[in-house]
Amino acid sequence: MMIKNTLLLIATGCALIATTGCSSIMSHSGGNQGYYSGTRANVEMMKSEDTGWVMTPLLVLDLPFTAVMDTVLLPYDYYRSDKDKTVNSPRERIKRSEERTLAGGATTPPSVSTSTAP
Repeated sequence: MMIKNTLLLIATGCALIATTGCSSIMSHSGGNQGYYSGTRANVEMMKSEDTGWVMTPLLVLDLPFTAVMDTVLLPYDYYRSDKDKTVNSPRERIKRSEERTLAGGATTPPSVSTSTAP
């Protein structure tokens, strides 16, 4: 009985941890975004007019958990602060790749016409 309660407690704790701090986890999966990046992302999304009425309450619920997760990840953010910000960021890698392609003189492919010529 005690083992079952312990396993239930561990499973519940893991589920809570896995579902909280979403913005923090998402912002830390890319390149270095600075300190409290998840919290900043949450607040920016709440301020945005593009955020729908369904998303806003979810962001409000997630905000305290994201702030806690960002606080826990402060040492990691400090460790990454000296690193190149573009190494782990997919966005920055794509941007660099496009800049290299354009600098190399590559042109865009011709558009394909759907009309038939007589």
